Amino acid sequence: MKGLFFHGARDIRYDTLPDPTIREADDILVRMTGCSICGSDLHIYEGHMPTCGFSVGHEAVGEVMEVGSAVRTHKPGDEVIVSAAIGCGRCRPCLARNVMQCEIFPSLQSYGIGWGYEGIQSEAFIVPHGDTNALNIPEGISRDQALMLTDMIPTAWLGVANAEVKPGQAVVVVGLGPIGLTAVEIALNFGAAQVIAVGGRREERMAIAREMGATAIPSEGAVERIMELTRGQGADSVIEAAGAAEALLQSFQMVRRGGIVSMIGSNFSTEFPFPMMDALLRNVVFKPALCSSMQYWHQSIPLIQEGKLRPERMITHRTSLSEAPDAYRMGADGEPGVLKTVIVP
Repeated sequence: MKGLFFHGARDIRYDTLPDPTIREADDILVRMTGCSICGSDLHIYEGHMPTCGFSVGHEAVGEVMEVGSAVRTHKPGDEVIVSAAIGCGRCRPCLARNVMQCEIFPSLQSYGIGWGYEGIQSEAFIVPHGDTNALNIPEGISRDQALMLTDMIPTAWLGVANAEVKPGQAVVVVGLGPIGLTAVEIALNFGAAQVIAVGGRREERMAIAREMGATAIPSEGAVERIMELTRGQGADSVIEAAGAAEALLQSFQMVRRGGIVSMIGSNFSTEFPFPMMDALLRNVVFKPALCSSMQYWHQSIPLIQEGKLRPERMITHRTSLSEAPDAYRMGADGEPGVLKTVIVP
């Protein structure tokens, strides 16, 4: 079997990998029909992980090839959405689709991050506890839309939910990658009166935010501009989707007293200079979180079916699995026009 393997910083290769086989009664074997590169994958590519020597990828959809004897909701031939976050499927939180609170696994379980589970940017893969960690693609959802439901949409939804966005509020989204732009769209669906999208120098991404209905501004001078737009008060909430220390520190400067900073950008820094005094004196609530992908499927899927969310517009490039290492380079180098790359076998 072929797939993508992380050999070290900026060295992901199209390699021969072991063939996946069902080992547990609740496993399902899936043939990949589409996968995609996440911003977290680019962190791995850049060498931000302490180890190397593992297969990568955690966003994929595919066709069920074989199921274990205990699987109830899938059969060969089904096309499935695979949750990026993995739960045991047996404890009370997992049965409620909140796998980040799994009572069996001690911390995040995902594919392709160097421990636990192989990556799923490969020709085929195993989904453990398949009844919990995969969903048959619903009617009215395209394969591209299903792929965006593996991680991008749920993570953006988590950011908006943790920001407690309410009708009439002013919301800032910092970082206009696929997740940040999706958070813009979801915040508008939540009824935010004003969504301010803060980007870098990527005009094409700010243009997408404007098309959605947001006010898009560059990161330079953003704090001052947000204070102007909110009459000196700051935003009711800020969603940080950039995964950078500078962006997170800036977020605390943009939020009003008693507001919320919701962090969904991947930031694993152990030396982040948290603005403790400012947060304490202004009663700022800080909510960093990783997503239980399937937790928000039942809320987001109807909006896609109704055309109120259009996640497929994040897809800018397509490539084959064999050519995907070059797509990693393009994403890491920030080449113009690259937003979300879909990979096919």
